[in-house]
Amino acid sequence: MNLPGIAVTESDAKIFLRSEPVPDRPPVDAGVLCTLLAEAGFGNCRTNESAINQAVNLCNTQSTPFELEIAKRADASVLVHVAPDNMVATLTITPAQGGKFASVPDVLAALTQAGVTFGVDHEGLAQACDAGVCQDLVVARGQVAQDGQDAVFEALIDEATDRAPKLNAQGLIDYREHGDIPVVTAGAALMRRTPATRGIPGKTVKGQVLPARDGKDAGFAPKLDGAEISAKDAHLLVASVSGQPVRMGNGIMVEPILRLKEVNMASGNIHFDGTVHVAGEVTHGMKVQASGDVVVDGIVDGGQIDAGGNIQVAGGVIAQAALHAGGSVTARFAQGAQITAATVIAIDDMVIDCDLHSLNQIIIGANAPQRGRLVGGTTAVALLLQVPLLGSSKAGVTQVVVGTNPELEARYAALLARIEAEKATEANLDKLVKQLKAVGDPKHMLERVQASRQHAVQVWGASLAEKQNLEHELELALTARVEVSVGIEGAVDLMFGHKPVQLRREFEAGVFSMNEQMQVVFAEASGTTTVMAVCPLC
Repeated sequence: MNLPGIAVTESDAKIFLRSEPVPDRPPVDAGVLCTLLAEAGFGNCRTNESAINQAVNLCNTQSTPFELEIAKRADASVLVHVAPDNMVATLTITPAQGGKFASVPDVLAALTQAGVTFGVDHEGLAQACDAGVCQDLVVARGQVAQDGQDAVFEALIDEATDRAPKLNAQGLIDYREHGDIPVVTAGAALMRRTPATRGIPGKTVKGQVLPARDGKDAGFAPKLDGAEISAKDAHLLVASVSGQPVRMGNGIMVEPILRLKEVNMASGNIHFDGTVHVAGEVTHGMKVQASGDVVVDGIVDGGQIDAGGNIQVAGGVIAQAALHAGGSVTARFAQGAQITAATVIAIDDMVIDCDLHSLNQIIIGANAPQRGRLVGGTTAVALLLQVPLLGSSKAGVTQVVVGTNPELEARYAALLARIEAEKATEANLDKLVKQLKAVGDPKHMLERVQASRQHAVQVWGASLAEKQNLEHELELALTARVEVSVGIEGAVDLMFGHKPVQLRREFEAGVFSMNEQMQVVFAEASGTTTVMAVCPLC
């Protein structure tokens, strides 16, 4: 393009338009000047729109020569941004306009200036430089610290009995009937241990090391009778005898199983360290004592059973039979029996004139709600009694006590006494430390006394933590309830903690519980709630 008197020149990366007046020169506009810049090799430079418009006006009106900067060369700009947590660095390249393109060394220098020394994506930043432009491109990532995994213990037999009670948020045991006794043979694989792993430290893009926690390691539980560590694999637990597998924390023990046709005068009383399986009956006056479970396929007719684990009776428990279990007790029906369980008593059918005690819950009639009934006797349960029909108009008084746990209350009372003694011991040792510091320590006793006081403080602190846990368990008693799915008949004496309520009329289905005002209330299935009158003379 030939524009008389108008020329474009460059000086120090700045582009100037010089104009001298020429008669009869056609008027110019911004487009003409931009075309002139492009033809002169400055089309990719950064133009100054305001200056070009000014140049257009001067070219068309001014009668004297002038020179005006209308564009300049601009190098690419490189901006590095590091996230607040120093785990990511991003790159923004503004493209060059007639100037120097961003190079890999330019970007590396910007990263170094920003403190980025780790996790740089060299391939990504090279591609960005080749493209000449990018926006918030991630070019460096830190490495997140990875905590180690704790040791894992995987049971290799699905049917292993687990006698450790599982509590839900309400303190109730998630009870499941175990059914038949599971059996393993000697040499069977019981449990695999996966050792803990070490943590892998992380690092920020600025090179700061992020510490990681090592996993907590643990070995198989000690004293696992009937089980041993495999000679070929130190992380595998195998059965050393045949018997019933029982889960014990980080291990599985194998209890020997004693199988009997019947417990009677011919067999004699049974005392066995393991599990006892009786195919028939436990007859009147006979005793079965086992450290594990006791399973009776028939009935317990006036016999006595004491089990460290669970007691399962396929038939009934009758005729002054006495059952005591460190776990749960299940039976089809019970009449005139004494049953005590540390966890759950579950009776499928009817309970008549029995003495039932459970430290968690009693479930009656769950499998036969049309026949499930609790009549007569005394039933004491810590958290929940669940029964279709409570009491009978044709029987005497049915006594029910809920919300009390004598064993827990005794432990709490003993703990309070122990805490007071520990507190006194710590106070005496503290007094002695102060005395030795004040009058001198010629026998060099101070260090030993201070160590004793520190130990006393630790013991006291552990007892206080135990007290808090026990108080939480005792508070659960306030949530105790009696759930009746069909109704109440006859005379029922209901005791909630120390609040007696006499029920002398029929009730429909509903729930007895304590409200926030510590009143005994009955909530009907319809939603109506009634405050029950406490018997003042009981």
